[in-house]
Amino acid sequence: FLFINNEWHESCRGGKIPVYNPATGKLLCEVEEADNEDVDKAVRSARAAFEMGSLWRSMDASDRGQLLTRLADLVERDRLLLATLEALDSGKVFLMAYFVDLMATIKTLRYYGGWADKIHGKTIPVDGEYFTYTRHEPIGVCGQIIPWNFPVMMFAWKIAPALCCGNTVVIKPAEQTPLSALHMAALIKEAGFPPGVVNVVPGYGQTAGCAISHHMDIDKVAFTGSTAVGKLIQKAAGDSNLKRVTLELGGKNPNIVFADCDLEYAVEQAHSGLFFNQGQCCLAGSRVFVEEPIYKEFVRRSVEKAKSKVLGNPLLPGVDQGPQIDQKQFDKIMELIESGKREGATLECGGAVWGHPGLFIQPTVFSNVTDDMRIAKEEIFGPVQQIMCFRSVHEVIQRANTTHYGLAAGVFTSDIDKALTVSSALQAGMVWVNCYNAMSAQCPFGGFKMSGNGRELGEYALQEYTEVKAVTIKISQKNS
Repeated sequence: FLFINNEWHESCRGGKIPVYNPATGKLLCEVEEADNEDVDKAVRSARAAFEMGSLWRSMDASDRGQLLTRLADLVERDRLLLATLEALDSGKVFLMAYFVDLMATIKTLRYYGGWADKIHGKTIPVDGEYFTYTRHEPIGVCGQIIPWNFPVMMFAWKIAPALCCGNTVVIKPAEQTPLSALHMAALIKEAGFPPGVVNVVPGYGQTAGCAISHHMDIDKVAFTGSTAVGKLIQKAAGDSNLKRVTLELGGKNPNIVFADCDLEYAVEQAHSGLFFNQGQCCLAGSRVFVEEPIYKEFVRRSVEKAKSKVLGNPLLPGVDQGPQIDQKQFDKIMELIESGKREGATLECGGAVWGHPGLFIQPTVFSNVTDDMRIAKEEIFGPVQQIMCFRSVHEVIQRANTTHYGLAAGVFTSDIDKALTVSSALQAGMVWVNCYNAMSAQCPFGGFKMSGNGRELGEYALQEYTEVKAVTIKISQKNS
């Protein structure tokens, strides 16, 4: 069902979305498909909940925080169920869902639960006849569109800062992975959020997503997904009511490994930085630049590591790589692997389909990759590692920055001067030194260039969900 105004609804037109298990290809269930009319209904509900004098707008800020904390407690209670849903409809390895995604979800909700009563303005010294202060007010109704690669975690990343600032939400989960979002909707009601504060509308991008981004009564849209769709959303915002937009988009992230690093650790971090979540991660360190003296040994050890991965049913213990999300992604990855072979990269291992049924691709490593190859330029979003060779600091900085993207980057070195020089020079929203994918709810997440605009997580995300209002009052100067 659709979740609107704290109630479960059938879709207006009766459409259904089939949800498949990518590990088996079998149909798991069908969910209601939201269309334009359903989005309208959800927006009306969110608008009513946002009106001045409503239960939500009248609520003490501390009580808003308490609701988010209560939701975190319910997620913790249902952690096993939510991790299972993630493994079933996204193909995510169960243990990763349980220990990584669900832990991050719980921490994010608790973090923003703590922020709710700490968002305040300032008094500003002006001419003595006036008293001026600022208020940080919620923007209004927020349309939020989340991807299929981290369904429950992205749900929390989106709703938590929006709600802690006092906004209301219409959120569209990806059509491939709606199940955990619908369970989160049930927990939102159980936690005691007033009707209309959060509305969950599973649907397709071309219909429900398009309706959200063009909607004249949505004040802000937040999207995580591909750069191509991000462009459409920014255009839709301009064509409609010039709604505020934050975009978290793709990445083709450089991971730079200097010869003076801890080699075994760098190999392991580069491996997990790419193969994590079947390579379906915008942060993936997919361009590994390795300094010439250690290049051959780095490739050898990386191939060894890739060959040791265990593929299979993501619900089974011992499995550390599940299937790709759907046929479309599977075909795109295989096509890019073929392009790598055609363009002259050395296929060190993998490169083929694994098992049947299911959408599994062997862990793949390419060496002798040059910057002009498609596999070095395009976001693959799959288990395909490219390893390139470099000779100098200046060269690798230039090559790392020659991309339209700018989401994340990694640097491995034991030289602090080199670490600081390179991390300052890299055009990326996040740089990890001697680590990769080191994330926390307190740390801002977002990119430069075509990797998007705005920030999620941390205190910085609050700026994306508040409007600053300046109030100036004339003071009577009568003598007593």
